[in-house]
Amino acid sequence: MERYRHYGTSYTSSPGAAHVEEIHAEEEEEVEEVMYTEEEVEPLLEDETQPLVQETEGKTVPVESKNGKRTEGGGGGDAGGGPKYSVFTWFVVLGLLGVWSSVAVVYFNIVDYDTVIARAKEFRMNFSEVLQGKLTAYDTDGDGDFDVEDAKVLLGLKEAKRLHVGDTPERQTASGSQDVESEIQAAVPLPPPAEDFVPDDPQESISPYGDEANTIDTTGVLLAEPQTEESAGESAEYLTSSKLTQEAELVIEAEKQPEAADVDPQSETPKQTEAEGTSEKQAEDKLKEKAKKKKPKLLNKFDKTIKAEIDAAEKLRKKGKPDEALKAFERLVQQYPQSPRARYGKAQAEDDMAEKLRSNDMLQRAINTYREAAELPDVTSDLLRATLKRRAERQQFLGRMRGSLATLERLVQLFPEDIGLKNDLGVAHLLLGDNKGAKKIYEEVLGVAPDNGFAKVHYGFILKSENKIAESIPYLKEGLESGEPGTDDGRFYFHLGDALQRVGDNSAYDWYELGHKRGHFASLWQRSLYNVNGLKAQPWWTAKETGYTDLVKVLERNWKTIRDEALAVLDQNTGHFVPEEENLREKGDWGQYTLWQQGRKVGNACQGVPKTCALLERFPEATGCKRGQIKFSVMQPGTHVWPHTGPTNCRLRMHLGLVIPKRGCKIRCTNETREWEEGKVLIFDDSFEHEVWQEAESYRLIFIVDVWHPELTQHQRQTLSPI
Repeated sequence: MERYRHYGTSYTSSPGAAHVEEIHAEEEEEVEEVMYTEEEVEPLLEDETQPLVQETEGKTVPVESKNGKRTEGGGGGDAGGGPKYSVFTWFVVLGLLGVWSSVAVVYFNIVDYDTVIARAKEFRMNFSEVLQGKLTAYDTDGDGDFDVEDAKVLLGLKEAKRLHVGDTPERQTASGSQDVESEIQAAVPLPPPAEDFVPDDPQESISPYGDEANTIDTTGVLLAEPQTEESAGESAEYLTSSKLTQEAELVIEAEKQPEAADVDPQSETPKQTEAEGTSEKQAEDKLKEKAKKKKPKLLNKFDKTIKAEIDAAEKLRKKGKPDEALKAFERLVQQYPQSPRARYGKAQAEDDMAEKLRSNDMLQRAINTYREAAELPDVTSDLLRATLKRRAERQQFLGRMRGSLATLERLVQLFPEDIGLKNDLGVAHLLLGDNKGAKKIYEEVLGVAPDNGFAKVHYGFILKSENKIAESIPYLKEGLESGEPGTDDGRFYFHLGDALQRVGDNSAYDWYELGHKRGHFASLWQRSLYNVNGLKAQPWWTAKETGYTDLVKVLERNWKTIRDEALAVLDQNTGHFVPEEENLREKGDWGQYTLWQQGRKVGNACQGVPKTCALLERFPEATGCKRGQIKFSVMQPGTHVWPHTGPTNCRLRMHLGLVIPKRGCKIRCTNETREWEEGKVLIFDDSFEHEVWQEAESYRLIFIVDVWHPELTQHQRQTLSPI
């Protein structure tokens, strides 16, 4: 079973061409500023080189040569010395040399200007952050930094402003910040696992389907395949940027409300003023309470000094480049081993790589790195919470249920006031099959938060599993009506409807219909929870429709042989027929003798019925059906089986009549009721609602054979997880 999904990644191309064009444009501008035309240069030279004083009478007047040089003496002889140049001439020459040197540096890429500029910016940002960190103690106007206005207040030149709740730095950051850290609010919600994930170490893992024969076949009990509980725990632990933005908008609206009322202050009575003052105070208290909810702080003091490097690595991860992000974070961890945020980023990158490679080993590396990040000193409380929470989720995903439970227990000890973490801990107990431990957790939660919908639906589920049907209904109903995250789960609609049916309340079908509209059930009647989409769905089938006519013929031709072996076992040792343990009976006695379960033989069960097993060995659609069973079923008079549905639409169920009383035995599937016949096979889809009555005077014995749904491919039959 693999549980990984493919996720699309997007890449952005670097604007290299535009960058080159900008450089060339700058070069051209620089050259144009310095260059002159020939006509402009010559007058300048003539003006600058006029002799001001004749030092001696013996010296001759300078004569200009053809190439523009002036020499002493008319003929250019040696008597008067070498050539002379003005200061401005040298200035022009040096300027031209500088321009062409710059062109050469850029053209031949002698200096990496991008690196130089990036380092300069990094130094400026880090120095600015450190300086601001030391000066924020003198921040008087609440804008999050120390500026000129704060300096005026500090020097006594200006009065300090009163800080309004709506102007807090948290609000401004939430509404307008484009910083990478604002996107990393907490651990990423766990994706719903696919059904074909195989834990890498079965000895440390709890098989998600180990006890399913007794717990889910028709009741839909919570399994170790956490689909909604994982995301349910995200209800209130972390504020996302979008939520903070909404709160900021509420603050703005609240501030604008007093301005909207254009009432003349002189016309107000003292009572009105007093009432408005009280309401304003209450509104302000509410705003202050909301302002306390800040976005998670994942950076400690040291991490803030390397924030630019962390952001650069995080951007790679956000762009869907986990391999590059992992290398970047590994370098950061090697360079700064005491950085909790760098270690957390490394764990996230390993987590992403595990998804990309579909690797259990890589996922285990991520789990270990999450632990290392949580154990570092000076880790912020928000980062500690996010790290351990994500670690617990990935442990559950990998099948490390007990490890996940231990991680969540530590989280609850560290953050005892966090209701969401306690709810997650309750789910961990349920996934281990520890309903008693989960019940205790949810009783504690409801004692503190009696309206918590998540705790209500799970507590109601536990009560129903204890057969406290009437008591479970209000908890399930109120929990679903709350609409809180984690409550909109098909299992809760399933169990609420089932509980209502058992107390005779027809509103059960209203909840089933709502569950169908919410996408949890295929239809009002077909309410299985583990399905493959697109399979043909109908309650009753014929042998020809299934394509399994050979199997049906073998069963019907050999029904007496099968019956005689079953009766021999029933007479000699009734212990082989164990009572039904799925809490499906309203009353009566119902026993089962199982030969195959989840595609495997059950112990030495075939020793008692060797001929029957030999007949079935030829039909892998039955013996290899990992989502079904092959068993004998004996039902005594006075038995009634509640309306129920099977767990999956991936199988069809065959009933071969062996011992059938003349009257009183019938089965209903949806709105059609039929009766068994000895030596004949009934075929139906047990993912549709069905109900059984045994009102005869003697026992009823049938042989049940589950087969794969005929439309499943061979690959699907091999890869679907057992039920």
